[in-house]
Amino acid sequence: MLRPANYKDKSTKGTSLTGGKEMGYVYADIELTNQDDVALHRHGLLPDSGIKKVTCRALVDSGAWDLVINEEIQKQLNLPVLERQAVEMADDTVMEVDVVGPIEVRFQHKRTIVDAVVMPGTSGVLLGAYPMEGLDVMIDPKRERLLVNPPWPNNPKARIRTIKQVSLSI
Repeated sequence: MLRPANYKDKSTKGTSLTGGKEMGYVYADIELTNQDDVALHRHGLLPDSGIKKVTCRALVDSGAWDLVINEEIQKQLNLPVLERQAVEMADDTVMEVDVVGPIEVRFQHKRTIVDAVVMPGTSGVLLGAYPMEGLDVMIDPKRERLLVNPPWPNNPKARIRTIKQVSLSI
């Protein structure tokens, strides 16, 4: 769900889990950084003060896939267009949009690198399922907040398939 720029936030009367009549919205304060700037800084070609960053309040939506930003944030971070892509909206309409990146997304002490969809005419930022998975976060619908998954020493974050070495002789 992405709202137009002139949409006003409405307060909810709780979530369905707490007995309210409407599902509440979950927002998170995230930091977005131009990852190309980080790479240039790492190679000594850009001072730390030259790294473009934006802190914003994002609507958390596990029903969306991508990070969605507006044109203003794209300009502030000076993000290049990587491609044009067709996306399907919640109302089943299909739009052609720009995909920009790479962007580093930070929430608390977690970070991930993703590309973002630029949605024209919106004022908000939407944090979808892909960046949420990369950040290893979960939604707490009862308290309407985003949480970092607690560290579980016996529960790995990623699965990596091993490749067995095979030797062939003729």
